[in-house]
Amino acid sequence: MEVKVLDNDLEKAMRILKKKIQNDGLFKRLKLKKSYEKPSEFRRRKQREAQRRQRIASARNR
Repeated sequence: MEVKVLDNDLEKAMRILKKKIQNDGLFKRLKLKKSYEKPSEFRRRKQREAQRRQRIASARNR
């Protein structure tokens, strides 16, 4: 991942980098890897994520 700094505006470059990392899902993955997740919690989370993706997809198709 690469962010170019224009006109020595480091704050703007940092904001752009943070947004790119968030959109990539890196923060979320790091948070999940921080501690152990029980298999039942893992399945429940995956199911909720799938339902959320399905809701978003159906809302786009309307």
